[in-house]
Amino acid sequence: MIKQLRIKDYILIDELTANFDEKLNVITGETGAGKSILINAIDIAFAPRVSKDVIKHDKEKAVIELVIENKKHDLSKLFEENGVDNFGTEIVLTKEITQNGVRSRVNGTLVNQEFIKQLKSYFLDIHSQHQTYAFMQPKYHINLLDNYAKESYGNKLDAYREKFKEYQHLQSQLENLKNASNVTESQIEFLQFQINEIDSANIQSPTEDEELNSELEVLENAEKLKELTGTSYWAINGDDGSIIEALGKIKQNISKAASMDKNLEDLESNLIDAIERLKDVGSDLRDYSQNLDNDTERLNEIQERLFLLDKLKRKYGGTLESVLETFDKLSKELNAIEFSTQNIEELEAKIESTHKELMHTASEISESRQNYAQVLSVLIQEKLEKLELPKARFEISVAQKDLCSDGIDNVEFLISTNVSEDLKPLAKVASGGEISRVMLAIKSIFAQSDDINTVIFDEIDTGISGKASQSVADEIVELSKYHQIILITHQAIIASKADKHFYVRKSQRDETKVEVYVLTGENRIKALAELAGGEINEQSIEFAKSLILQ
Repeated sequence: MIKQLRIKDYILIDELTANFDEKLNVITGETGAGKSILINAIDIAFAPRVSKDVIKHDKEKAVIELVIENKKHDLSKLFEENGVDNFGTEIVLTKEITQNGVRSRVNGTLVNQEFIKQLKSYFLDIHSQHQTYAFMQPKYHINLLDNYAKESYGNKLDAYREKFKEYQHLQSQLENLKNASNVTESQIEFLQFQINEIDSANIQSPTEDEELNSELEVLENAEKLKELTGTSYWAINGDDGSIIEALGKIKQNISKAASMDKNLEDLESNLIDAIERLKDVGSDLRDYSQNLDNDTERLNEIQERLFLLDKLKRKYGGTLESVLETFDKLSKELNAIEFSTQNIEELEAKIESTHKELMHTASEISESRQNYAQVLSVLIQEKLEKLELPKARFEISVAQKDLCSDGIDNVEFLISTNVSEDLKPLAKVASGGEISRVMLAIKSIFAQSDDINTVIFDEIDTGISGKASQSVADEIVELSKYHQIILITHQAIIASKADKHFYVRKSQRDETKVEVYVLTGENRIKALAELAGGEINEQSIEFAKSLILQ
């Protein structure tokens, strides 16, 4: 459950801390006072996107923090996978909204929105005006029915959906193969020509052109290289006045000096090493110069090879690597075309087999849906009678359609609120008050099996009054035995059932502010009296007291 809500610099709130009861929490206040501000803040804490407009005027950021008490769910694996510290029964969710973006933290650790989405699925169900609209849409009805019957066929439905994904993939493959098989003979011939052109070049490596260009440069400058290396060799090892001869004389002098001063022995040793290394260099220069030939035949060969490679590069991508990649791609295309007929036949057989398997499973799921639709229809109708809709008839229609990811069923909620009227889709018949009661009926039926901790209702009492208000109030109290309930209401009867009563007031002295109070004692009686009679007088006060005593 939501144990505590802390808000700072959010819309019209400077700073606020609200501690919620584990059962029924009611929010009341004057019209336009900002009653939805607490519910919206809770919703925003779990939201993937938040407008920077929620930041209070002249403030840098808004902060919303929820302290959640977890007694139902083992979240150790989820927390471990996301690197979040697990503090046991208490979870702290912090949403920070700045001008530059939004950050979410759980127990102090920065988390992504997928983690927040999963967290919400365990703890929060918000019934708002938007969700009322969604509730009326048939695509939502099948989810409600499946959720109700999840213990019966939930695993089978999950397996079916995985199989359907495989079925869709097979169909996609078949379409691609058929497109490939429609290639003309001339297109195949051209494809084969391109492959042969690249293959016949026998490219040695992606860097073959670079290696050949290096060799070409050597061959084109062979005479100059021979001259430079030969001259260098004779400078080192010549008969007269060579570097080696000069160093030999220096070595003799140093050797004599070292015999007189041992501190020169290292210099002598270094000089000897230098002479030996220079002799090696001279030897290498001699070998290089002698082996360097002006190979005109090899020169022409390289030039012709580079011309061919450049031609391929111009046609197939600019680099030899691209040419080789194109070769692989074209080869795969041709292979797919050559074997497309065989593959098409195999895929068509597999698709037919998978379709039969899916139809069999979908038929089983459909039969279960029809059975549970009858059961749930009866339960909802019984609840509606308790909620002051005694003439209502409710039915869940299960009609067959083409195979899809949910099976072969169209599921739609039908209702008639008057004896003389036929059953019609929920969206076309029910008023706001009736919709609210149908939603409440379903919530109540799901209550004992639903593991969600907190259910929030934003004005579920829309369009109801009198005896219906009492029935709705009783049902909400019953629901609060299984869930923490947070709701906004305009009904004194419903508000009187609260375990904790929040009152929202808007003040406009120096600036507009929203303030939230917890009502107890006389203050609560006055608030109930105002809700009941529109004004506080002796009669409304007495009525408010009678509500609390019920």
